[in-house]
Amino acid sequence: MSTRLDIQTLYDALRKKLGLQWTSGEQHGTSIIHESTDNTPDLSLAGHLNLINPHCIQVLGEKELAYLDSLKKNSRQDAVDQLFSGHSRLVIVATGLATPADLQAAAEARAIPLLSSRLPSQETIRNLQYYLSKHFAEKITLHGVFMEVMGTGVLITGESSIGKSELALELLTRGHRLIADDATEFARLAPDVINGTCPEMLRDFIEVRGLGILNVRAMFGASAIKSNRNLRLIIVLQDMDEAIEMDRLHGSQRTRSIMDVEIPEITLPVGPGRNLAVLLEAAVRNHILHTKGYDASQAFIERQKRRLEEAHG
Repeated sequence: MSTRLDIQTLYDALRKKLGLQWTSGEQHGTSIIHESTDNTPDLSLAGHLNLINPHCIQVLGEKELAYLDSLKKNSRQDAVDQLFSGHSRLVIVATGLATPADLQAAAEARAIPLLSSRLPSQETIRNLQYYLSKHFAEKITLHGVFMEVMGTGVLITGESSIGKSELALELLTRGHRLIADDATEFARLAPDVINGTCPEMLRDFIEVRGLGILNVRAMFGASAIKSNRNLRLIIVLQDMDEAIEMDRLHGSQRTRSIMDVEIPEITLPVGPGRNLAVLLEAAVRNHILHTKGYDASQAFIERQKRRLEEAHG
């Protein structure tokens, strides 16, 4: 399956963040910047001015414009011709600098769009590379509710009607944030990083049986919504009667492989009287401790071992 990106889509996505404005070529917004067939992020798609191995998106900042200004007339013309030779699909002048007239004329003559960004060139490139990595990354859609709990991306899964959305609603009242309900789109941005976002059609909404569709942003405010988060923990809700016997010391901790990334997974039995919101928060706190190198069960075992040694010493 191939993934493609056109200039207008990139412009719409980054217009506010980069302060993008059309300098010329808006009519060519449908031009394709890049098409990928293997969903492999390519950071070389965007970068500083490079006339030898041109990037698809060439970014010109103060140093690049100063370099062009340092060239003699014929050399400058050759450099501008190379810049707009067709190897590059988009040129961006950063730092809110004025676009030289010869660059604008060449862009119009070669039908290559020219944009300006108010951010410095390095920051412009960093944002472009992040967006391109997400756009062309390997993706998968998983069923469940994806939330940010204590700064941690948590996917709540389980059988239909087990209470995922009800748990999410209670977590929202406790100050945590919703990313996506029902279906979350995950993209692998790095060898060990999976980032989850909400499909546009589902954004801000959650379905709760008996209440129907609720607008979380309207009910709890914009602070209750998070646009994306890296997936760090999976919580599986399972009916108490169907839950398998668990290790009393270590619980149900294991890992699940998602796009070849191992994600910690914990099963929480669902039953009358169990406060799932408190249990999930405790699971997240314990996970955070694990990432810092502390294992409560191991600490407990070590304490018992020392007591036995002291008793027999």
